[in-house]
Amino acid sequence: MHRDHAIFIAALADQARVRLTFFSKEDGHELVRTCAPMDYGPSRRANDRSDRYHFWDYDSDQARHTLSLLANQIRSIERLAEDFDPTEFVTWSPIEWFVPRDWGVYS
Repeated sequence: MHRDHAIFIAALADQARVRLTFFSKEDGHELVRTCAPMDYGPSRRANDRSDRYHFWDYDSDQARHTLSLLANQIRSIERLAEDFDPTEFVTWSPIEWFVPRDWGVYS
């Protein structure tokens, strides 16, 4: 787990956006993004079943806005004063999370 794990979990529960600083393997350097914390657990897409931090990246220039990062890629997670609404990115069903939360119908 990352040292900012508690910040991630609290922001997820409170639906607060975060400022994420992380090392991008694809870009080869650190990036800073405004994100919504989505979940913490293994990636359903990766062969490596290690736990990851999953974010919705509001600043992404790619079609897919989901970031799934290992703890060692993350430099810092800072909670922002802005909220997010799960309707902005939860488009699948059934909705299954690793971390319990109270997001109404998106829980």
